[in-house]
Amino acid sequence: MINMIQYLEKNPSLLTLLKENRASLVGVTELEQRAIITSFDDEETCLETGFWF
Repeated sequence: MINMIQYLEKNPSLLTLLKENRASLVGVTELEQRAIITSFDDEETCLETGFWF
């Protein structure tokens, strides 16, 4: 999972495809994929505190 997140950090275009449901992550459940996508949304995550809203 950590490797996938690091890969998405280096390849933000893939993140866009995931958000548009035009790509998926093999071996990752739908719930895990949504959590990964949500973690990249700046407005949902406060990086200073590390909490999701």
